[in-house]
Amino acid sequence: MNNNLYEMIFKRKSFHLFRDIGDEYLSNEELEDIENEFYKFKPLIDDIKVKIKIVKNSINCRRGQEYCILMYSEKKDDYLQNIGYLGEQLDLYLVSKNIGTLWFGIGKPEEQEIDGLEFVVMIAIAKVDSPTKFRKDMFKSKRKEVSEIWNGNSYLDIANIVRFAPSACNTQPWLVDSNDKELKIYRYRNFGKRGMMPKDMVIYYNQIDIGIFLCFIELCLNHNNINFDRKLYVEEDHEKEKNLIAIYKIL
Repeated sequence: MNNNLYEMIFKRKSFHLFRDIGDEYLSNEELEDIENEFYKFKPLIDDIKVKIKIVKNSINCRRGQEYCILMYSEKKDDYLQNIGYLGEQLDLYLVSKNIGTLWFGIGKPEEQEIDGLEFVVMIAIAKVDSPTKFRKDMFKSKRKEVSEIWNGNSYLDIANIVRFAPSACNTQPWLVDSNDKELKIYRYRNFGKRGMMPKDMVIYYNQIDIGIFLCFIELCLNHNNINFDRKLYVEEDHEKEKNLIAIYKIL
């Protein structure tokens, strides 16, 4: 994974509306670069086919964006986590190019399937004319306290960064058990918190969210020169309150 993305964690923000961002626009060269770069990112799972398509408009995304990046995937175990993991690398890469982003979960593209791959989620984007219009102080963002997501006293400096990972309606569906030798990552379902998400879509989007969270975890581990072995787990029952997603063995 590109370790340069770590610094973008502190800069990124969700542009819920693209306004007051200046008069710069994405060039065809920049659009080509986005697509080329995406296929260089490290996937969470190697054998899942994915594809992106950049379109000018989507059916229902009206946030002032220039384009929407549609992400498609082969449906396999953990394919939603894989898209979250890849998509967050894309998110942070775009931020490094002063391109504002918004994970838009309820987006509806015209093409629900491309080359046998199913539409998963989209990211709305627009060129921003100044880096000063991105996040100035990440720690002022509304997130759960470390004590709410992190059990144990190991790697608390990492805990204080990864809690700022974006999630659908800010549900923050993660829980970590930590000790010096390993981190256990769970997708934690808060049955009473879903924001504006339709009830039947919470599990779907929270699986994407946990892939985003794993991207943050690994960027932080790499940044701190902590070597690890990762083992992924397939959720046996999506309806459970707490599902083991991954164990990071610290080497």
